[in-house]
Parts: sequence; C-alpha cells; structure tokens
Amino acid sequence: MKLYNTLSRKIEDFELINDKKVLFYHCGPTVYWVQHIGNLRAMTWADLIRRALIYLDYDIKFVRNYTDVGHLTSDQDSGEDKMEKGAKREGITPQQIADKYIAIFENDTKALNIIDPDYKPRASQYIKEMQEMIKTLIEKGFAYVTDLAVIYDVSKFPDYNKLNKQKLDFNQQGAGKGVVEDPEKRHFADFNLWVFKKGTHKNALQTWPSPWGEGFPGWHIECSVMAKSILGETIDIHMGGVEHIPVHHTNEIAQSEAANGKLFVRYWLHNEHLNVDNEKMAKSQGTGFTLKEIVNKGFDAITLRYFFLSAHYRSKQNFTWEALEAAESSLKKLRTIVLDLKANESHETNESNMADFKQQFAEALSNDFQIPQAVAVMWNLVKSNLAPQEKLKLLLDFDKVFGLRLIEVAEEKIPKEIIKLAEERKLARQSKDFKKSDELRIKIEELGFKIEDTDEGYTIKKL
Repeated sequence: MKLYNTLSRKIEDFELINDKKVLFYHCGPTVYWVQHIGNLRAMTWADLIRRALIYLDYDIKFVRNYTDVGHLTSDQDSGEDKMEKGAKREGITPQQIADKYIAIFENDTKALNIIDPDYKPRASQYIKEMQEMIKTLIEKGFAYVTDLAVIYDVSKFPDYNKLNKQKLDFNQQGAGKGVVEDPEKRHFADFNLWVFKKGTHKNALQTWPSPWGEGFPGWHIECSVMAKSILGETIDIHMGGVEHIPVHHTNEIAQSEAANGKLFVRYWLHNEHLNVDNEKMAKSQGTGFTLKEIVNKGFDAITLRYFFLSAHYRSKQNFTWEALEAAESSLKKLRTIVLDLKANESHETNESNMADFKQQFAEALSNDFQIPQAVAVMWNLVKSNLAPQEKLKLLLDFDKVFGLRLIEVAEEKIPKEIIKLAEERKLARQSKDFKKSDELRIKIEELGFKIEDTDEGYTIKKL
C-alpha cells in the first residue's frame, strides 16, 4: 500500500501505528449553510479511500467532525463567526442552524451512499477538552494571553511550516501580510486558541466561561482536540482539502505536537478542488451547485458519485452538465449490464478465472487510491470473456469500493399505460399501419420510455 503524503510531498509506503488498524480523521463541514458539490466531492473521496482500505482488509476507525462554532469568515482569525452569520441570516440560534444544516448534509451523504462515520463529533461538545489543551500550551510557553484572546506563538514551534513549506520571518513583529485585529498579536501568523467576548466579538452568540475569560474556541484547536479525544495523540491519516494546508492543518500540527510532545499525523491527504466550466466554484456566480439542484435537473445522486470516480482525488476535476450527462450514460449502461448478467446468473464461478481482475483492481487501490484506474479495470472486465456469473460477482465485489449500489439494480416495473401503448403499436405494425406505429412510439418516448423491436416482439426501457 502506497499513498502520497503532503508532509513529504512524496509517495510513501503506508505503515501503521497498529498493524491493520487505521486511525482516520477527516475535516468535516462548517454547518452554517448547505454544502455545495465541491464539498460533497471531498466527502465522497474520503468515503472512497475508507472503502478502499476496508476492501484491502484494513480495520478503520473513522472520524468526521462538524464545526458548529469558532470558524471565522477568514482562516486568519478575522471576520465574523460563520455559525453566527447563519443564525443572523435566518433569525434562529446557532444551535438551530447547526441542527438544520447537519440534517441536510446527512441526507446528502446518504443519497451519495457515503458510509456513516464511526464518530461524528461536534466542536461545541469538546469545550472542556479544548480548554485543557490551551492550558497545557500556556504552561509550556507556546501561548500568550492578550486583552482579546489566548494566542498561539508560532515562533516557539521550530517546524511550524513543515506542512505548508512557507518561509516566515519570525524575528520581525507583524511581518508578512494579513489582517491583524489584535494589536497585541506578536506575529501575523500567530493564531487564536480562545477568543474573548470583547472587541469585534463583544456580542458573540456562543460563549463559554474559561480560566482566561468568557469566549469561544478558535477553529484550529477544535480538530486537534477532537482527533486526540477520539483517536489518540498520534493518528495515521488526516484528510482535508488543499485549502487547509496553508493555515488550518499547519496550525493543527503546531498546537497538537506542542501540547502532546508527539507526532500528530503520519500521513496527510489532501483533495483538490472541483471547478465548474473551468472556473472556481462560486456561490456569487451561481455555480455553487448543491445536490438538490443536481437532482432537480433530473439526475440522481449516484450519477454524481459516478462522475466523481473519473478524476483522482489529488487532481482538479471540472464539472459541466455535459460531463454529468456522460456519467449518467455510463452508469445507465453499467446498470443494464448488471441486469443482463443477473438474468444469466448461475452459482458456479471459477476463482482462478477472476484472480487477474481482482489483482489489477487491488493494485489500483494500493497505488494512492487510483480509483479512475480501478474503473478502467471494471470496464475491461465487462468486455472480457469471463462467464456472466463471474463478471457479476466481480462487479458487485468492486462496487464495495465504488458504492454505486449495483446490488440494488433491478428491472424497473413498466407502467400499465406504457404496456397498453406498446401492445397497440405491436398491432399497428402487424397491420402495416406504420404511421400509427410511429405516433405510438413517439408518445411512449414522451412518457419517458423507449421501445425497441426484437425478433420476439419488443423490449421497453426507461429513458
């Protein structure tokens, strides 16, 4: 098993802390709004990686968090808390905002056939543990207190930039760019661990008492604490988007390793972004599509999942409606093949006949989760001369990773109205009334079905 580690910028052998037990943390959504399909691609890819590891006989302990407090509109500790922004927008409490958008998110992930995490912690449930880690950082000299916040001192952590590979001048106060809202902050890269209910946050809606003053946690401390509380001080895999590399994950490493005195994460995985028409996805441009918008266009959620399979997680992917239509066509073809194979199914299979395809599939997964390559193996299998029952067994086996619900594929029931029209068309053809036959064919297609003539009569399929 090999994977690309953002920390080293290299493909590395995957070696676990505990043999075959993978401790996996995935940065989940800030639940103040409906997640767009770019975020859902990230969730789907974490699911594909999790499924691939399970397929390869690893035991996974998987955590995906919900950020329901402390994530400001800028990663650099400036702006408004996103949860409060959502609460003001809708005239309800931050707790109600979180509950509402967690429910929508979980409906979306269920529709995409994403396996539910083993743990789904909410940041607001770990305030005490966050305060304990902050206390440790102060005691160890990695944090200082200003009039507005408890702040992490990046100059005290020598390897601060080991993930983002940036160069910072720690000797010059206020060096570099960035908005600094706290005049007592020693360096612009220093970040908030605990924000007091003062200054721009004097009217904060979510606050808790602390040894340093009433306030709320910074965003970065939350993931460090939830990962430690559930998985331990050192974990195998931490995954998130490439946008998390410069600040969020860099800060997680600094505070976790300073507080715990141990390596925080062995392998950092980061997914690239989803573009729309070769441009950055943007809500303001009307391209921040949600799953609901995809479904309202007539596509099912599994079609979107199939589309996600076509690009590697470390590659940017370009969304267009034409690309989604192509994915829909391929998925329909695959479902038809599965139906045909089920119709010819027997229970006799030869494992040696299937071994080569299983090996190719496993090799693709083991090479930094090359899902597009695994999809190619699947289509080569379909074209092969294996027996129908062997093809079906392998397709269902591979779908444990793809998650396309192929096992659920069944012949759709044709409405009685369509069958009646088809029978009328059959009689018209027998009477050589081809004008009426064509009219009935067009009517059947307008109702969403396609009729194809065969030597035995006809077949009907849903368009």
